[in-house]
Parts: sequence; structure tokens; C-alpha cells
Amino acid sequence: MSHAESAIPAYQPQAVQLPANHLFDTVLPVLPAAVDRGSADRVRPGMVEELLDSEHTRAVVLAGRQALVRGSELLLPAAAQLLVDLRDRGSAPEQVIYLGAALNGSDLAAGTEVVLVVLPEPAEPGTAGIPADAQWAGFRDIAAVLNPTDTALFVEASAIANWHGGHTHCPRCGARTAVEAGGWVRRCPQDSSEHYPRTDPAIIVTVVGPDGRLLLGGGGPVDAKNYSTLAGFVEPGESLEQAVVREIHEEVGVRVTGCQYLGSQSWPFPASLMLGFTAITEDAVAKPDGVEVTRARWFSREELQDAVLTGEITISSRLSIARSLIEHWYGGRIMDSTDT
Repeated sequence: MSHAESAIPAYQPQAVQLPANHLFDTVLPVLPAAVDRGSADRVRPGMVEELLDSEHTRAVVLAGRQALVRGSELLLPAAAQLLVDLRDRGSAPEQVIYLGAALNGSDLAAGTEVVLVVLPEPAEPGTAGIPADAQWAGFRDIAAVLNPTDTALFVEASAIANWHGGHTHCPRCGARTAVEAGGWVRRCPQDSSEHYPRTDPAIIVTVVGPDGRLLLGGGGPVDAKNYSTLAGFVEPGESLEQAVVREIHEEVGVRVTGCQYLGSQSWPFPASLMLGFTAITEDAVAKPDGVEVTRARWFSREELQDAVLTGEITISSRLSIARSLIEHWYGGRIMDSTDT
């Protein structure tokens, strides 16, 4: 692909009359939401307690960074009975947090209410109302086989649980905060300040050179095989585009001349939102910083596919936006060695 073909389209008012709110056809597909998070309803006092009186309310169960699963699905037990079983065992959850109600098109019956039950430690399957055939699994362990609704619930549950785990006290005065709004606000009893879940924005970028080749990099040992897109956190006061330019130059010494947003992926492990971009550069030489990036390499489409199939390199899994960005540049599905 020539540089002209790889360039990011620019708005030219004299030459091209684009309709209002025009989106270039290079954006990643938007995945529909699986649940209505009920931001207006969850502020009502006692809302979670009312849901727990219903036998139809289901629970996502987390302990640490693991969820309770059965086979290839999240285990979603009746929340009320689970809490009874836990109390009978002499244990209590750390948090019960409202996650939302299933929307039409999700893998749950529309309107199904779901809460998160956070346990201090994984309970042994076969005890405390947890079926003997259940298991504890981290997101990376099971994400490849989860349906879209289970994936969305796991990610949402992990994000809010991680925030609670790291923000138990007021950053102003140090007092322990109280949980409100169904688990989505923590309030300081001393100064009445409200504290909300945080998300850390990070840019993740496919960099395309003047000859259309893709720049990938990796950290760790210089002879490691794993390669992926370049990424970094957005700093205070930066625009997303400024972060793209700065991070790419810092990590591989390449000067970005243009970039376009393509899509995003929540990655709450612990609290990131990955904002995907594609960028172009006139530079043909990359110089890894030796700290975050220890190796960088340019690939044509044929070179990348051959390197992946032969096992010369590995690239990000299909769970990640990194893979989506790479395959967006590639123009289709990249075959892994396991696909053949």
C-alpha cells in the first residue's frame, strides 16, 4: 500500500463537502451494551436491598481478580440465596454492588437484574452454596470462550471491584468512606465529599510508515517473540492526539504526522480504558527506548502473516483491541498457527 493510500483522510472544505457528523469508514465496529446500568435508579436508597428480596436477581461472584464460572460461562446464582448460604457459613461479602438490568439482545432474559457479590477470598466449590462443579477463573483464563454478555459483566464487575479495593478512604482527610448509590459512589463522613470510580485513559496505536508497513514493538527480553501495538497513558493536560505523538516518539523515536481515533476497549485490570488510534509517520527507522520498548520491527502484510504462521513471532490475542487494530491495518483476519 502506498503512502497516499495509507494517509488519514483530512477534511477539505473546498474540495470535499462531507455531511454533518460524517464518520470515515475506518472506525472499529461498536459493540452494543449488554446491561442498563440504571444510573438514575441506583441512587435511590435501599435499591440494592430491594433487589436482594427477589429470587430473580442474579449475582456475579468475584474474589480477588477471579470470577466464579461453570464451564465456559459465568456462574450467575440467585443473589438472595447465595447471601443466605454465605451467612450460614459464617462469612459475609465485602461488597454487594448493582451492575444493571439485561437489555434486549443480551444473553440473559431482558430485564434480569444483576448484582456483584465481592468475597474476601475464593470460597471452596461445594461450600457456601457454591456448586461443586464451579471453578474460579481470571478474565484472561476464560475470556476467549465467554459470550458477549458474560464478558461485559466480568469487565464491569472487575472495574468497580478494583476501584473499591483501592479507594476505601477519603483522599482529603483519610476517613473511611461509606458506600452509596448502589456501590457507585463513596462518601466521606467527615467532609461529605463524594468520590467516584476512576478510569485511566491510555492510547494504543498502529503506526504506519511511508511505505505502508506496520510498526510493532515489545518489552522485556530483546529476543522475545511477542510483538504488539504501542501504547501509553494519557498525561494530565494532554489531548489524546498529543499523547499519541508523545508516546510514540518516546518509545520508538518515531515522529507521528497524523492520527485518527478508531475505537476503544475497557481493560479494567486494574482501571484502564484503551483508546485505539492509527497513525502515520514519514520516518522509516525506529529506535526502541530500551525501557518500555526493547525491540521494534516494521512489517509488510505478507511479512507479518508469514512470521505469525511460522511461529517466528506472536501477536496480541483476539481478545484485545491491539489485535483489532492490527487486523484493521491488515485488512482482514490474520491466521494464527493454531488456525491451520
